[in-house]
Formats: sequence, structure tokens, C-alpha cells
Amino acid sequence: MWHEIEPFPDARQSAVLIALFDGSKGAEVVLTRRARHLTTHKGEVSFPGGRCDPDETPVATALREAHEEVALDPRQVTVVGQLDQLATVVSRSLITPVVGTLTARPQLRAATNEVDRIFTVPLVELLDPETFREERWGAPPLDRPVHFFEVEGDTVWGATGRMLHQLLTVATGVEAA
Repeated sequence: MWHEIEPFPDARQSAVLIALFDGSKGAEVVLTRRARHLTTHKGEVSFPGGRCDPDETPVATALREAHEEVALDPRQVTVVGQLDQLATVVSRSLITPVVGTLTARPQLRAATNEVDRIFTVPLVELLDPETFREERWGAPPLDRPVHFFEVEGDTVWGATGRMLHQLLTVATGVEAA
């Protein structure tokens, strides 16, 4: 049974953009590696995103942050939906994953010192059993699955791994193997 981390009473509202576009192997997703000098989640793979400004919607935050971090023009994004919100312990955030599509491969560049690397991964690669693994963390009955994806020399896990897992489940109708 899955036990989601409950949002903290003082959780900070955040949003990320899961940007998808057609590549040579089908749909691809945009990912970043966070800079190693950051206070939290340093060097981890993530989606472009961050904290919501006061009175800002998650969609507005995701589009703004993607523009600030990877120079993605918000006008290129068609928002198609959202995945389940999730809470993180380390950054005490409540994250809304916003899913958007692009009409073509975007021209991206690290626009802040928050991003060390920008890369894209075909969804079909994320479905490969050699790329994906799941571990159970915690003691029963409060244990939960933690999803790992090995891509381009990086390990995607944590909140980003959970979001990718849900994206793949929604996109294909089956859980990653």
C-alpha cells in the first residue's frame, strides 16, 4: 500500500513544468541537473520549477520558472494538465507538477546559476527495464516505493522519480517495469 507524505502545515507551494515534445524516438521530456552549490537537492536531476510567488497559480509558477531556469518561452507551451501534488521532506514543499507540450524540440540554455545541465530523455527509454528500478523504503506498514531511473550518467529519484513514474503510468496506462 502507498503512504504518501502528508503536506506540512507550513509547506511552501511550488510547481514544476514537465515539458514534452516529439523527438526521433517519440515523446521526450526536459530535465535539468541542479547546480552543486545550491542548499537543497544539489546536483539532483529535476524538472524546471520552484516556489510560487504570492497569488501566483501553479501553472504561472511552472511557466515562469521554466523561463527563468532554461529560457523556455512560455508561449511555446500548451498546458495539458497536472499530475498529483506531492510533499517533500527536505525542502518542505508541496509541489504541483504541470504537464505541457511543445510543438518542436526547444532551444534551451541554462538561464540561471541554479542549473548545471539541461537534457532530454525519450519516454520509451524511461520505460526500459534496464533504466527503471523500484525500491521499498521504510518499515511496513508505512513503507513506500521509491522510483529510480538511470539516464545519461545521472540517477533520477525522489520527487522527480515519483513524478516521472506517474507520468509514464498516465501516458501508457501501465506501470513502469
